[in-house]
Order: sequence, then C-alpha cells, then structure tokens
Amino acid sequence: MKHHTHNQYPININGTFGVGQIECTYQTLISVFGPPLKDGFDDYKCDAEWHIQFADGSVASIYNWKNGYNYLGSDGTPTEDITRWNIGGRDDHAVDRIKCTIKEYADAQSVTTV
Repeated sequence: MKHHTHNQYPININGTFGVGQIECTYQTLISVFGPPLKDGFDDYKCDAEWHIQFADGSVASIYNWKNGYNYLGSDGTPTEDITRWNIGGRDDHAVDRIKCTIKEYADAQSVTTV
C-alpha cells in the first residue's frame, strides 16, 4: 500500500488508539517503514515508534509497549529483539493496512530475477 512515514514529514496521529498487534522483527519494520522516530509519544513505556499515513489519508502507528529497556530497565527486551508490536489507528483497518504493507514488501523481496 502506498504510504508515507514520519521520515518524510510529520504525521498527526492524534485520536488514535491501540487497535491490534503484529508479529514481526524490528529489522522488518525498519526495512518497510524506515528508522523509528527519534522521540516517541511515550519514551518511558515505548522504545521504538513509527507513524504512517496511507494514500487514502488514514494513519497508523507501530510501537512496542512496556516490554523494552525504557520501561523494564535491564529486564527489558532489546529493541532489536522485540517481535510483538502494537498498532494504533483511528479504526481497526489500521491493522489490515500495516499487515498488507509488510506483506507487499515481503512478496517483493521474494521475487527472483533470471
């Protein structure tokens, strides 16, 4: 799905809330959406966060929640090892859009050339 991230311009995610989760690697998220925000919405409970806006104007966020070093200290999971990510949006379609975007990326990477 066509999208932009916070890496291109600021994206307003006000009014979003947790609508689902996704299982994938930190590196996959970087490959698909670029580097995470430098300053997230809650640097105490969150270690990495992405803001995404799709071509239809809908928005989503991806973030870890209370499982990394920022919240748990040395008992937390290193950001690069986190595989369960929360998805925020204004409706549950945000989950489908994120999953579709990641799947499209994965499918494109598995194409081989002769």
